Amino acid sequence: MRIAVYPGSFDPLTNGHLDVIQRAAKLFDRVIVAVAGNEGKKPLFSLAERKRLAIEAMTHLPNVEADTFNGLLVDYVESRGSSAIVRGLRAVSDFEFEFQLALMNRKLRPGIETIFMMPKDTYTFLSSHIVKEIARLGGDVTPFVPENVAAALRKKLRK
Repeated sequence: MRIAVYPGSFDPLTNGHLDVIQRAAKLFDRVIVAVAGNEGKKPLFSLAERKRLAIEAMTHLPNVEADTFNGLLVDYVESRGSSAIVRGLRAVSDFEFEFQLALMNRKLRPGIETIFMMPKDTYTFLSSHIVKEIARLGGDVTPFVPENVAAALRKKLRK
């Protein structure tokens, strides 16, 4: 079985993330959306909330699951029986950082490959940071995130 891990903070999950997940689900037998527990980023949503939001947004994808992890990504990937990491690239500016991570992961675990996927061009400008900023300022984020995420943002940021 070909298993891929798509890691990220997903704070929150955007339509760009969902696009990459849907396309990865066509290429792999199973995709694990691995929500990272890196609290250093001071997430808006808790780890459990981010996992729940991802699960709710992916119900239409039978070969996709959400999980959480802490620690080294390559350790998690190996523990899940995977040898592929999926990473999304929005722009050239993402590439340098992602390339460094991929090379380091390869050094740590030579048997794990990183696959870069670009979202649809309509989502290349999207980031969780921008979505949160729009939501904080009272803007409509429904074109940028799944409906369950938009509702969670409204509830979380209600003043």
